[in-house]
Amino acid sequence: MAEIVQQRIENRIPELEQLERVGLFSKKEVKATALEYKLHRLIITKVDFIAYIQYEINVLELIKKRRSRIGYQFKREEIEYSIISRINSIFRRATTKWKDDVQLWLSHIAFCKKWNTKAQLSKVFSSMLAIHPEKPALWIMAAKSELEDRNLSESARHLFLRALRFHPESKKVYQEYFRMELLHAEKLRKQQKELEQAEMDLVNSVLEMLMVFSVLSTGADFILSLLTIAAIFDFTKELQDTIIQDLQSKYTDDSLTWDFMAKRELEATVGEELQTAKGRASDIARREERCCQVYEEGLNGLNTEAMWACYVSFCLERFKRKTNVQELKEKRQERLLAVLQRAHDSSLLKEDFYKNWLQVLLSSGDSEQTAAVAMAATQRYRQSVDVWCLALQTMVHLGSGATGKLFQDALKHVNPKLSLPLWQLQVEWSMTSQSPVETEALFQRGLLSVVPAVSMEIKEKYLDWSYRAGGYKKARKTFTSNLRDFYERALREFGSTDDGEILKSAFKAAAVPRG
Repeated sequence: MAEIVQQRIENRIPELEQLERVGLFSKKEVKATALEYKLHRLIITKVDFIAYIQYEINVLELIKKRRSRIGYQFKREEIEYSIISRINSIFRRATTKWKDDVQLWLSHIAFCKKWNTKAQLSKVFSSMLAIHPEKPALWIMAAKSELEDRNLSESARHLFLRALRFHPESKKVYQEYFRMELLHAEKLRKQQKELEQAEMDLVNSVLEMLMVFSVLSTGADFILSLLTIAAIFDFTKELQDTIIQDLQSKYTDDSLTWDFMAKRELEATVGEELQTAKGRASDIARREERCCQVYEEGLNGLNTEAMWACYVSFCLERFKRKTNVQELKEKRQERLLAVLQRAHDSSLLKEDFYKNWLQVLLSSGDSEQTAAVAMAATQRYRQSVDVWCLALQTMVHLGSGATGKLFQDALKHVNPKLSLPLWQLQVEWSMTSQSPVETEALFQRGLLSVVPAVSMEIKEKYLDWSYRAGGYKKARKTFTSNLRDFYERALREFGSTDDGEILKSAFKAAAVPRG
């Protein structure tokens, strides 16, 4: 081992002599014997390699700073290049020993990029992909590096094609391959060379991608992602038209297609500039109406929850937009409420939209309709805690006399293990809206719950309410008659902890007779 270390240190003598000769380092600063010895012990760790690599990188950074300070820019080949070569060698030894450590490979790549060792960078990527071909992200990173760092479009294309052989169904690989082709075409376009052939190759590549993914039954979301990428480039209008045609012909059974086609109506160009606010509002109203016509056409052949969700989301987004034109505001609200009602009547309205529906109705002051929608939501989603809480909060806000019965209905339909929010809401409502006798009866029922989280919460609130309602005597009576056993069990469980000490103090204070 000593001979190997000595040989490697002797190989460094020329570079160390140069460092000392040109005044970048002193004689005492050119020793790394201990670190080299660590890499040749019988038991070697990854930390040893990382420490050595970090040491050498620190040396590089120090040389860079001292060059800048003294203004000496010569002898780079004898100094920096030698150190960079050694660091690459240490990285190779580390990645050979710990092949599965992707982060180690990525650290080597980051080093190569920072110190501009492009030839070495390609070799690292090649070795890493041979070990980790199952990771699409690494293929994409390698191809991007070839294109962006080395400006080798053909090499990047070759890597993407290899990646697709390993991952023929990876949308991300196809998307990045598509982006790379567009970047390459843009580069040729700017250079005004081989433009016509580049555009033809580009269209052929896209058509091939679309054909492959049509066979794989990929949804419209992938086609739309390609369209989004293409829209970044200003020379892809024909290509975008090709993608849209494919979308319309093959993906009419996907709600995203109809959502995209409907929203395109908002982007239609206007013949002449509209000067007045009313004129602009009128134009916007016509565009929104055309969007709705597309949604309606989609619903004729695709009456699904996803399709209604797109339609409702569109109406809701337009409703939330600010406008000073009252007529447009009222039209948007009317349209939103009508679509929500139709989706509900079709039993295809998503749970989340009921909250938006109730908020709109409450803001309009229609109490009767608000109560009806709240009740309808609970019928549609009987087992949903969130829907019951929303409906109950609405009924409490409206001051409905049927709120108490509604709480009982909610607890019957909801899973007891999930019922804590309902109990909390009912307790808060009872303490402000019911008589003390009724509230105490509610607490007594809550104490009997078989769900520990519910009974625990009720016990705490019961004791707090008793103190606020009847003072210390009432709280003590509640404690001794209902909660004593609970706190004794808690003391046995937590008696040796800090929480136990707090419980013990509270228990003793409550148990002491007072006059």
